[in-house]
Amino acid sequence: MVSGHDSPLTTLRYNDTDAERAAGETSVVSATTPARILITEDNPQGAELLEAFLSETPHESKTVGNGEEALRLVAEWKPDVVLLDIMMPRLSGFEVCRAIRANPATRNIGVIMVTALDQHADIDRAVDVGTDDFLTKPIHKAELLLRVRALLRARQQAGELPRTLEYIRAVEENLT
Repeated sequence: MVSGHDSPLTTLRYNDTDAERAAGETSVVSATTPARILITEDNPQGAELLEAFLSETPHESKTVGNGEEALRLVAEWKPDVVLLDIMMPRLSGFEVCRAIRANPATRNIGVIMVTALDQHADIDRAVDVGTDDFLTKPIHKAELLLRVRALLRARQQAGELPRTLEYIRAVEENLT
């Protein structure tokens, strides 16, 4: 599904080639390609709610219902952000996040754990496996949008950093 309206995420679209995504390279901002968001939620109503919250943002999304499907789609599609339920069939969100971080081609993908679990031990475990953020259900739309936007900005800045450093090196070489 591709959605898009004027919203806080309007300027945070990404332009990757399939080869760059396959190599795990970070994206650069473009006004032509919407961000890719993978929704991993085994509850159909929960998935529909997340998609509805995101519907006002420019994005392309796919939804899967279990951890194995999530890992397959992460490897094939290379989303910019994964919204990841923790308690799912086959593989838990903890296992999926750990696998995303262990793979050099996917380790820079943003991961937000979205779960009904709210114990400090659950949050600590999510951080230990490499999540970027953690949202406890019930989800508030504004909070979800702000956190997705923050991850997309971080991805944008990470993609710009190597080019900026190269530019600085070139300028320094020309000065000497």
